[in-house]
Amino acid sequence: MKRKSLRERLAQPLLLLDGAMGTELIGRGAKPGRCNDYLNIESPDIVLDVHLAYICAGSDAVLTNTFGTNKYVLARHGYGKRVAEINTAAALIARKAAGEEKHVLGDIGPSGDFLKPLGTIEPGELKAAFCYQAEALLAGGVDGFIIETMAALDELALAVEAVKSVCGEQPVFASLAFDSAAGDFRTIMGVNPEEALAKIVPLGVDAIGFNCGKMSLEDYERLAARFVSAIRSTQQDTAILAEPNAGLPELLEGRTLYNLSPDDFASAAEKIYSAGVRIIGGCCGTGPAHIQAVAKRLKKR
Repeated sequence: MKRKSLRERLAQPLLLLDGAMGTELIGRGAKPGRCNDYLNIESPDIVLDVHLAYICAGSDAVLTNTFGTNKYVLARHGYGKRVAEINTAAALIARKAAGEEKHVLGDIGPSGDFLKPLGTIEPGELKAAFCYQAEALLAGGVDGFIIETMAALDELALAVEAVKSVCGEQPVFASLAFDSAAGDFRTIMGVNPEEALAKIVPLGVDAIGFNCGKMSLEDYERLAARFVSAIRSTQQDTAILAEPNAGLPELLEGRTLYNLSPDDFASAAEKIYSAGVRIIGGCCGTGPAHIQAVAKRLKKR
């Protein structure tokens, strides 16, 4: 039987994504501070092992190990001329893990700079860079794209436009990183959920939501409810996605640790799901055990 497309899969009640990549790679021997994206070339087996662990835990889709694989971020590590090679390798690894039953999302993160005049990047150059990355991921066999951890609406909009210009009919998800302050939710660039929806939903994304951020689980739950309420008020059918961190981090001897249990994370995910979010995964501090706990709770419904 032919595998359902990712868009067909989105019509079902839940799409469960994976969790964190970086900490899982470090747990398998990757050295902190190195370019995790280059592991797609240097140590593909440990990247594959992370993907397989999430698939075994119950993930319906895994994200490629390409969060920092645009030319700007790779250039800081000396790999600026290997963008296509690293992205395509990452997609092939994820595709191998996902097989014919699961899906692969090409992961695109921010450039790490700002558009002029605030930063140094020309809009046309940034859009071309995102196009180039998306084309390489597409060549490796991704089923769709997730643009995540964005803070600036101009960069996110350019990324969405770039990806949609090359991806054909494949789904595109957009995600911003919010923090909680003074009873509100905003990115570091001051964007709130309603502003994000007003700018990004008209671009034709299939899902919009949030990932990462320094917030408690209760904050993530409130943010999810706010996104759902805001999208319903627009009468759009855009899906909402949520990839919370494993709660607030703690610093111990210079290391950032997340000590939230899988059960507590799953409890929060259940509340987020009940609010109306249908695409759920994990970000910093989450691992296969967290995703497995979510799968056990939500896939019984």
